[in-house]
Amino acid sequence: MANKVNHEGIMLFEQPFVKVPYENYKKIFRTQQKNVEKDFNAIQSSSNDLVSKARQGNLESEDALKALDGMIGRVENLKRKLNDLHEQSGKPTQDVIRERLHHLATVESLQNSNQPEFSRWADTRLDRWLVDWCLRNGKESSARSIAKEKGIETLVDISLFSDIRRIEDAFARHSCTEALSWCSENKTALRKVKSTLEFDLRMQEYIELLRARKTMEALAYSRKHLLSWTDTHAGQIRQLSGLLAFTPDTAFGTYKRLYDPSRWNQLAKSFRLAIYNLNTLSTEPLLHLALYAGLVALKLPICFERPATNVDCPVCDGESGTSSRPLGLGKLAEEVPYSHHANSTIVCRISGKIMDEDNMPMAFPHGDVYSREALEEMAARDNGRVTCPRTKNSCHFSDLKKVFVS
Repeated sequence: MANKVNHEGIMLFEQPFVKVPYENYKKIFRTQQKNVEKDFNAIQSSSNDLVSKARQGNLESEDALKALDGMIGRVENLKRKLNDLHEQSGKPTQDVIRERLHHLATVESLQNSNQPEFSRWADTRLDRWLVDWCLRNGKESSARSIAKEKGIETLVDISLFSDIRRIEDAFARHSCTEALSWCSENKTALRKVKSTLEFDLRMQEYIELLRARKTMEALAYSRKHLLSWTDTHAGQIRQLSGLLAFTPDTAFGTYKRLYDPSRWNQLAKSFRLAIYNLNTLSTEPLLHLALYAGLVALKLPICFERPATNVDCPVCDGESGTSSRPLGLGKLAEEVPYSHHANSTIVCRISGKIMDEDNMPMAFPHGDVYSREALEEMAARDNGRVTCPRTKNSCHFSDLKKVFVS
């Protein structure tokens, strides 16, 4: 079926859609786990002390009651913290996951792309992609407006990109504090993907201490935060030790690069790449990826020949931007490979429809070819005569010849 919904392709494209809230929920679970372990360890320690004193006969009833009250209070406090965490973060995240799974389940139940339900689902997906594009390009207020107007707040990752913007704003102020806090929250996941982001951040903080000529503080910082990375970054740590002998205005290449303020921009890029990797987000906006997928199916060498282009082809619309004609999708198509077709597909220049056995190609005496359907409509309007839109040559419909594609 030509219009059958490609469920596998859609789901492959939608992987990050559920991954982002799932990673957020894992983070909430880890926080709950840490709280439980911390408080129960303290309770276990108090319980062991009571048992030990009781065995030794040194336990007074008043002390026992006080210790038990303390343990009960700690358990009640833990319960309150877990409830607050669930209400403020856990339950909202569960609702987001549920809404997103329902959104994907909707398209899974559809078999034909001509169904009205599929069109509505595709419109919602396009709205999501527009919000994603706005968020990635720093247009958060526009993203929020679109999400609110379309009622898709639970289907987009505004909170994730708000965190990204907050941390990148800190980089702009030459601060690593927020990024290091994020690394601490995601330490296990970063270790699994062998990310060096935390070391790069520690390295930059060390450099900033030397830039301010706080040598003793830099040495203490190095012992506390950098030496633990010796096994994997010994060469860089030796280089950082050598930086002690150079001032920020040094002309020596290696150390001049370490003092270069542009390192902050590189840190911002590294952080964004790390957070994208943890959430399986693409580095390109989803809207661009969708456009690439469509353009690569259409792009042919002839699309870039001027002026022999198809006015209905988005790839051919690649003229330089002017006040009268904006830059077309052909510019985006330059980045994708040419389409590969095992069999040729001939499209009528007049109607834009494919020419096949049901709509045969017909040739004018001078050789130009158009679809039978379009030429029959033209002949019906002009007393049996047809005119080539390219050359303006005219003839009777009976003078046309059928073309057979082998």
